[in-house]
Amino acid sequence: METEGLLFDFGGTIDTDGLHWYHVFARAYRTAGIIDTGIPEADALLRDAYVHAERRLGKEHIISQDFTFRQTLHAKLVLQHDYLVSQGQNPYSIDSVLDSCYSQVTDTIDRVSRPVLDVLSMKYPMVLVTNFYGNMPTVLQEFGLSGYFRTIVESATAGVRKPDPEIFRHGCSALGLEPQTVTMIGDSLDKDIVPAATAGCRTVWLKGQGWADASTEAKDLCTINSLTELLSPACLP
Repeated sequence: METEGLLFDFGGTIDTDGLHWYHVFARAYRTAGIIDTGIPEADALLRDAYVHAERRLGKEHIISQDFTFRQTLHAKLVLQHDYLVSQGQNPYSIDSVLDSCYSQVTDTIDRVSRPVLDVLSMKYPMVLVTNFYGNMPTVLQEFGLSGYFRTIVESATAGVRKPDPEIFRHGCSALGLEPQTVTMIGDSLDKDIVPAATAGCRTVWLKGQGWADASTEAKDLCTINSLTELLSPACLP
């Protein structure tokens, strides 16, 4: 049975081509000379700040529907800054970190993601399935990606959140397709690939630099190292 439709993750997939967002932040902090994440203690502290910010954003209505991606990044960096300062870090300007992170995303989308979506959208209907804050339509418009997706299944508005397999079933329903004819592409083994497979979808794991080393039990999955590999005829049968 051939693939008839695609589900795409956004964060860590379309925006960074497989690079977990912690590593995007870590590189920017290191380049700015704020935190040297090559030191284990500093790496652990920044990881704690990253988790702290993500949890705050998940619990509190900080991100509005009209927030751009840049504004969303700014909100995350403010929360990280406040946490780090509370743990003894000297106050610092977030501007260079923000510019670095945003530039990396715009470059990745222009160089990798948009060309891939251009090709795939000619062959498949596509739906975005993402854990985000209710502003994904604004973000897609910001990057000129709105036209590629039939709709968006976003955790903040769908009432279900990854890794619940139900969110992927919502995506399949939006495509009007049975799960076995749909392929999910995402960077997170635990939040994208395993639950999408549980929902009955085919999966393609974008295996980049994750939060931690991936489980060796994933070795038999269909795996790519860049979204550009989706254009190979063997990748989406």
